[in-house]
Amino acid sequence: MVDIAVISGSKSDQLIVDRILGRLKDEGASFEHRVLSAHRNPKELEEYVSGTDAHVFIAVAGLSAALPGVIASQTHRPVIGVPVSA
Repeated sequence: MVDIAVISGSKSDQLIVDRILGRLKDEGASFEHRVLSAHRNPKELEEYVSGTDAHVFIAVAGLSAALPGVIASQTHRPVIGVPVSA
């Protein structure tokens, strides 16, 4: 069981993800990270969101910023969107 699921849409968002994961680690939160695009991996994203026991999602989104909204449409749990400047 994890507290927080961090999902990024692309490996190019890794610098931002590393900062988030570092902060979560410093705070002692349990977390996991996946790279799942709302556009390239919609089925895998849906399966992950429905299958994880995370309490909160952090969605790191670049360019179209669709990822947080797609995740929010698939769960009642909180979703925090983190924009990445393009």
